[in-house]
Amino acid sequence: MMNHLAIVGGGIAGLASAYYAHKKAASLDIPLKISLLEADSYWGGKIITKRVNGFVIEGGPDTFIVTKPWGVQLCKDLGISHRLKGTNPHQKNTYILHNNKLLPLPDGLFMMIPTNIASMLRTGLLSWSAKLRMGMDFFIPPMSEIGEESMGDFVTRRLGRQAYERMVEPLMSGIYAGDGDKLSLQATFPYLRDLEIKHGGLVKGALAARRSRAANGRKPAPGSRSLFLTLKTGLAEIVEALVAELEDAQVDLSLNTPVVDIRQENEGYTLLLQDGQEINTFGLILAVPSYTAGDLVAELTPNLAQELKAIEYVTTATVSLAFRKEDLVRPLDGYGYVIPRKEGRLALACTWTSTKFPHRAPEENVLLRVFIGRAGQEAHIDWDEAELLSIARNELRLTLGISAEPLQTHVFLWEKAMPQYNVGHVSRLSRIESELDNLPGLALAGNGYTGIGIPDCIHSGELAVERILKKDTRTVLFTN
Repeated sequence: MMNHLAIVGGGIAGLASAYYAHKKAASLDIPLKISLLEADSYWGGKIITKRVNGFVIEGGPDTFIVTKPWGVQLCKDLGISHRLKGTNPHQKNTYILHNNKLLPLPDGLFMMIPTNIASMLRTGLLSWSAKLRMGMDFFIPPMSEIGEESMGDFVTRRLGRQAYERMVEPLMSGIYAGDGDKLSLQATFPYLRDLEIKHGGLVKGALAARRSRAANGRKPAPGSRSLFLTLKTGLAEIVEALVAELEDAQVDLSLNTPVVDIRQENEGYTLLLQDGQEINTFGLILAVPSYTAGDLVAELTPNLAQELKAIEYVTTATVSLAFRKEDLVRPLDGYGYVIPRKEGRLALACTWTSTKFPHRAPEENVLLRVFIGRAGQEAHIDWDEAELLSIARNELRLTLGISAEPLQTHVFLWEKAMPQYNVGHVSRLSRIESELDNLPGLALAGNGYTGIGIPDCIHSGELAVERILKKDTRTVLFTN
């Protein structure tokens, strides 16, 4: 037991946990046995890449952001950073659907905040009264400490409701698939509140931050100056490289191995597997959705279980469709478009994949991906493959005029996949920390806590390892 670390969950957070645990143990010269247990039949969780007849089709995320360094650093550590590719530098447009028409996102948006006044004056997304209301941001004083505030309330307070609904909300929903009137500003975009406090307003703060970033001249990420990166043949390259490293390190990798219960015994934990076997371990990382973690610790610590299961999740889906270029009615002159909640569509966004990443489709073809599902819409969708494909094709017909039969289609359903950092999330994390303080050797990792992106998940695995392998195993989990 005393030299055995168990990690439950084989998504990117669990794989990263196993990788960093091996590195940490080696650096400390600790003879550590590591077991990685995954209930499903494959590694990678939501990172799934299909490579079919020259197409690279992503089932879940298709990129990761550069400004959070943990994704790029892991690629460097794995020796695959030379395979990183940025988005197409020749196509930078993003559109927003407004009254069933695609309008370009105004130039100069920085962290979702407008900084190009001339571009904002020209845009057809907003009425003149809404543009004047946005300008009031320069004169509205910052609000004193108010605790957690929703994203919708904050942006409406600073820039006006129309700017929120038509411009900020669709961009935010494209990340969280959430309801901005419920999502916590402090848990999702805390830097916006910082801008208000430090500079007196959002636009003034965004302008100052943009000038500062330009003056500092940040070093470009490997392979690109792009804000978003991927791998040449898909994000599954990260998963494949991690699995290969773990196999070489003789980490015990077990697929199709559900854990059904956890007991605390002596100075460690006992995991009961579905097949009746037991695993004894001094340290345990739960790199699974928070509701799954809550089920596993329900008998061990009811209070922690209650907090974990209270984090809401949204079901989403992606549908990728391939067409011949000659099937297009309009040029795909950008990365795609997002759809405001107010438009009433069942689709959330559409990425023009083969424009965003030209290497993901043969030259004579195009690849599109439709995102479906967001908080508050789940009851309006029948989540079977035929219905999801119908929604995607109808979206492409209505917005892009594409009525041709696709060359191929790929539907991926993600049940309860997107955690919702709703108002109260920050205080919930504090209560989770307090409960974990009473459980030495237990840590959490994954997208349910402090960040939903790939770099966040990687970092959460690294922090979980630090918590367990430090001399003080009571180290707070959510330390930045």
